[in-house]
Amino acid sequence: MQHPQKVLLVEDDRNIANALRYALQKTYDLDMVTTGKAALYKVDGVQYDIVMLDLNLPDMSGAMVCQLLREQGLRVPILILTAESSTLTKIRLLDEGANDYLTKPFSLGELKARMRALTRTAHQPAKPARRLTVGDVELDRQTYEFRREGAVITLRRKEYAILEYLMEHAGSVVGRRALSRYAWHGAEDLWTNTIDVHIKHLRDKVDRPFGRPLIKTVHGIGYKFDPSQIITTNRD
Repeated sequence: MQHPQKVLLVEDDRNIANALRYALQKTYDLDMVTTGKAALYKVDGVQYDIVMLDLNLPDMSGAMVCQLLREQGLRVPILILTAESSTLTKIRLLDEGANDYLTKPFSLGELKARMRALTRTAHQPAKPARRLTVGDVELDRQTYEFRREGAVITLRRKEYAILEYLMEHAGSVVGRRALSRYAWHGAEDLWTNTIDVHIKHLRDKVDRPFGRPLIKTVHGIGYKFDPSQIITTNRD
């Protein structure tokens, strides 16, 4: 028996949310939240087939939520529900990761048709490989272990999340806000030095024993995982 597709509706207007729940409940397995922060939390723990996102939320803009979801690696379709109809707004939404938008008021028939089209053509996200490898450096997503030059280093969860994100963007500068969104699931109220403290602990484990720092500070911006510091061995 085929299970209904899982949908997350992010909408703070109770009347609209309840109407959509009534219209979609026979076809979809629908979860509803009313804030952007709640949406980021739900997506972190549940595999959805589509996210329907209102543009005007009480805690942050739908555009920001869309951007954060994409930065966290969400690849499922995002359908924006908006009262704004300007071309520039639509372009901005698509640039920030939305797959489609629907201007309020809209018919339920059109909404369902767009949902069918999005889920029909979407490429479902593949389960991440257990091991993230950059050169001869390896991060194990299951055991939270890091290997460098054959040495196994066990990481705390936040250290692991920070290093995972830096390795996924190896060679590129990653800002502190992007790290906080990934490792702390969108939290904006961290102490100023929280990330710096975790980076220090991470360096004590993965850099200092080896004499060649993989984690570089880019002053005023953030950090970078530098693959040029990796020793590549000949495996032939």
